Amino acid sequence: MANNPVNWFEIYVDDIQRAKGFYEAVLDTTLEKLDVGDMQLEMWMFPNEQGAAGSGGALIHMDGFKAGGNSTLVYFSCEDSATEESRVESAGGKIFKTKFSIGPYGFIALAFDTEGNMFGLHSMK
Repeated sequence: MANNPVNWFEIYVDDIQRAKGFYEAVLDTTLEKLDVGDMQLEMWMFPNEQGAAGSGGALIHMDGFKAGGNSTLVYFSCEDSATEESRVESAGGKIFKTKFSIGPYGFIALAFDTEGNMFGLHSMK
């Protein structure tokens, strides 16, 4: 495989505005609404740069698809995961496991968003 194996991610949510506000607050960023035509869903994309390392992704609301309880875990890259971790609870989420070492691979923190989805925060310091 010539490229990184993941090139896109989707986080399904029940309340798109609540989830959008949560991720914008925790990650200190702005999500962009995607034009999906007449598809029966709403998408808000995380900032990303085509051709750069890592992958792009979006929050998705689709009737009939319940958020939370799935077994996929998305990790967001951070300068210091403790910074983003410190914003989780004030944005309406819950900390599952505070920042901890994963040896030579850096540090991670695990949290739940406002929709019950677990996600990770990864940094090298």
